Amino acid sequence: MARIVCVGEAMLELSRQGEGWALGYGGDTLNTAIHLARAGHDVGYFTALGSDPFADDLRHRWAAERLDCSLVLAHPSRQTGLYAISTDAQGERSFAYWRDTSAAREMFALPGAAAALEQIERADLVHFSLITLAILPADARETLLALARRVRGRGGKVSFDGNYRPRLWKDAGEARAARDSAIAVADIGLPTLDDEIAMGGASSASAVLAHWQAAGCSETVVKLGEAGCLLPDATVIAPDAVLDPVDTSGAGDAFNGGYLAERMRGADPRAAARAGHALAGWTIMRPGAIPADTFASPVPN
Repeated sequence: MARIVCVGEAMLELSRQGEGWALGYGGDTLNTAIHLARAGHDVGYFTALGSDPFADDLRHRWAAERLDCSLVLAHPSRQTGLYAISTDAQGERSFAYWRDTSAAREMFALPGAAAALEQIERADLVHFSLITLAILPADARETLLALARRVRGRGGKVSFDGNYRPRLWKDAGEARAARDSAIAVADIGLPTLDDEIAMGGASSASAVLAHWQAAGCSETVVKLGEAGCLLPDATVIAPDAVLDPVDTSGAGDAFNGGYLAERMRGADPRAAARAGHALAGWTIMRPGAIPADTFASPVPN
């Protein structure tokens, strides 16, 4: 069982159900963290929640998922972020956000941050995303990248998901620069082709793979949606079936969870990719980024 720490922003989630809305929670690295905990790993989540009445409920619900909440800090004045998901007839999602004053944006400045970083440095794997970098001020971004270098210096691994949300960045050039800084400190890269194209500078999966590997991340797996993924050796691994999704929210995060869970058990990238596809396929057939029931179908290596 590996010790894994995911870093990022967790938010309250409103998802459309019938004529009303259901309140849950989500966030790209949080979704991956919960999938990893459900897979049996020792997983901590580093973030900050607000002083609102929902924060304690979130901690209790995450603890029930066997997520270590000792790294979840409390902000004395800010609120927990909120987003709403709507899906169309094909299960494709659209988002509305209320996160400009999210508590997580100041997680590295809170009194408990230094002690948390000391714990995170000893992890077997640290996982963060481009969204994590997007919400942080410049000095906190540098702190996170320095942490990643120390983790690797101690023999741990770092994984990075290139999740791109244009509205979080001044422009695509700023996002690309932050992405490349993160690629340089990552052992495992998990970009999505559509995100890379939207950021500019890449027009194919092979170009994305080449860029990430040249920037320093040898184990890069390019996510291709329903077409599967491109492995570090340029092999394409397709999912077992093309599904008619209910909700595509969290599909990439679920792939990350399945892939990293198996890699941290010693599986090779091919077997880990199959596990990632299986978990992502299960997730998109259920509403919400983190389905309430638990995926229980093991994928043989």
